[in-house]
Amino acid sequence: MKLTATMIKTSKTDEELWKKLTDELERQIPVEIREDHELYVKHIRGLPPGLRAMASTHELDVSVTLDDLGWHFANHHSKPYTEETLWGLRELEAQEAADIFSLSYELVLPYWDKIGSLLSQNFKLFSDWYDESNLEKALAPLNRKMWDLRERLGDHGFQSYWLVYARKYPRKVINVFH
Repeated sequence: MKLTATMIKTSKTDEELWKKLTDELERQIPVEIREDHELYVKHIRGLPPGLRAMASTHELDVSVTLDDLGWHFANHHSKPYTEETLWGLRELEAQEAADIFSLSYELVLPYWDKIGSLLSQNFKLFSDWYDESNLEKALAPLNRKMWDLRERLGDHGFQSYWLVYARKYPRKVINVFH
């Protein structure tokens, strides 16, 4: 069912609203493009700003929960996708997360081609290199800040920003033209 502003406004709990938002993202983003960063970015740029921001930040939440920022940039090794994630954090008014992510991206950029080369050969090569690398050491303080932030946000992690945003700007989440 298509998400409406009324559905957002009448959500009584965070869980209820989160379910509606994730259902809408599932409805609007075809499964077959989710692993192709280029197609994914192109597609989500056609979504309403709120859904676009949510779609662009989802994987960062997963990465920070399971690994760290270095692994995020390896698992999602695409500059347009990275820039979309940064845009999404800013759109969601997640300034602290955006600042940490932006600084980590700056640290990763000098290693970008090396990471890409290792990934193109074998993901294990990246894993072996990253463990104890200068990049991992440089990212360590930012990882701690990001993990601390995610913990402070509670059960929904960075997706907590989705809930605040949707309640504040319901019209920016719905697709008013379709």
